Amino acid sequence: MRICQVIGRLTLNIQDPSYKGGRWLLANPLDAGQMNDACHKPQKLTSQSTFVTYDGLGAGEGDIVGVVEGAEATAPFDFPIPIDAITVAIFDTLSYQPPATNT
Repeated sequence: MRICQVIGRLTLNIQDPSYKGGRWLLANPLDAGQMNDACHKPQKLTSQSTFVTYDGLGAGEGDIVGVVEGAEATAPFDFPIPIDAITVAIFDTLSYQPPATNT
């Protein structure tokens, strides 16, 4: 799972009926250094690529979300569906402490 900030919404003219009830969001992955402040103030865009994710949770612009990618993104559906990324969590708070280094 990647932790991302929602930076926008995608609007489609035509959408397959199997996607009913959800929407498409633009998500920007966060760096480790952004995790602790992410839920409290807007973050700068990272050097990583922004991507599109399917959202059935109701996340909005500025929200911090957890995104699952790849084959696991299709798990919530009972039928085959061409999705590569899906939001699975909306975070209220995050607390990140880097692993200790062995010296």
